[in-house]
Amino acid sequence: MSSLFPPETPKPTPKVADTTLTVQNLSVDYVGRRGLVKAVRGVSFDLAHGETLSLIGESGSGKTTLGLTLIRLLPRAARIREGRIVYRRDGDEFDVLALKPGELRQFRWKECAMVFQSALNALNPVLRIAEQFEDTAKAHGTSRTQETSQRALELLRLVKLDPERVLHSYPHELSGGMRQRVLFAMSLLLDPQLIILDEPTTALDILTQRAIIDILRQLRQEMEFSLLFISHDLSLAAELADRVATMYAGAIVEVGDVYETFYRPQHPYTMGLIKAVPTVTGDMQALASISGSPPDLVNLPPGCKFHPRCAYATGRCREEEPILVTVAPGHLAACWYAGQGGVTP
Repeated sequence: MSSLFPPETPKPTPKVADTTLTVQNLSVDYVGRRGLVKAVRGVSFDLAHGETLSLIGESGSGKTTLGLTLIRLLPRAARIREGRIVYRRDGDEFDVLALKPGELRQFRWKECAMVFQSALNALNPVLRIAEQFEDTAKAHGTSRTQETSQRALELLRLVKLDPERVLHSYPHELSGGMRQRVLFAMSLLLDPQLIILDEPTTALDILTQRAIIDILRQLRQEMEFSLLFISHDLSLAAELADRVATMYAGAIVEVGDVYETFYRPQHPYTMGLIKAVPTVTGDMQALASISGSPPDLVNLPPGCKFHPRCAYATGRCREEEPILVTVAPGHLAACWYAGQGGVTP
């Protein structure tokens, strides 16, 4: 795993004085013609103040649905079957799922902002960037245009953009990397405590990805917000995260410290994802893809949902679904043989 990060690389230590977000037994279904699509199944996790948690997994594993659920921006076909989302700030706490429409509007962007994968689709194509900053502020009760403009200038400088040029531009006049950085700046406009990034570097070239990752690390250190980073790019997750959670078939199957997870994975799926990452200096022949395909979320297999693709599967795996258990301090895995030396490479 030396290709993801060297052992000597210092990782930022999260400030764990309190917990910003607690998700408890969250389940989300989509109503489809063939039946209920079980997109998120019994997900639970905590996110500390100033911490970065990366959600990794294949497309269709439920990562984006989970992110959208946290800000209650799901499509009409979605149903939150059960669970709680508890948000905390300055000693106060509330359940996001119990918020009324007006309260929910204030929660979005003021307390929690989400940056989506496609910056061009997220920005209004007929408004200049300055107008979009102003509209965001006005929608949340801030009518002081001068203060908003000053704040926009500061944030655009923080994300390494020329404020004077960008504020007077339309989205189509900016490159993909510039638009993505505009969204980062806009997400911080109202000083939220929680930022959700959904594949923020997809379709960007490698140099732009590098610049954005450096900017994110700097912003988090300076502004001390919590970050939920959704990605299928393990190298980016390794660089940014304090902890990593692996999702498969709508459930979290492993969660732990970034070093512990990448160097000592305890779930066969996490291990398969890691082995599929090409190294900078390694032998390309050493790459190994995960056999089979992700399961049908309408008709999930019995037992462990990964067992049809798992080389370690036994009769118990085919009949009983494991739950997350502690396999090391701060490291949990949902595998019958985790912590017993059965899956660790």
